[in-house]
Amino acid sequence: MKFPSRERIAVLRQKYPKGTMVQLLLMEDAQAPPPGTLGEVQGVDDVGQILVHWRTGSSLNLLPNIDSFRIVQSGEV
Repeated sequence: MKFPSRERIAVLRQKYPKGTMVQLLLMEDAQAPPPGTLGEVQGVDDVGQILVHWRTGSSLNLLPNIDSFRIVQSGEV
């Protein structure tokens, strides 16, 4: 497994700061919330996973470049 560079982690942390709302589009995981589920970013860990608290109660992380999701703009919620 190749870990992202410090620079890449910094970019992810800037793009997905704590409190950012995201919507899941597709995740290939048996434990994944349903597509369309909203969640709030809790942070980005040191390996580049986006830590999300989903409205379903789940806390499954997003994997950039693997999972499909989008940022939800404040007027959309």
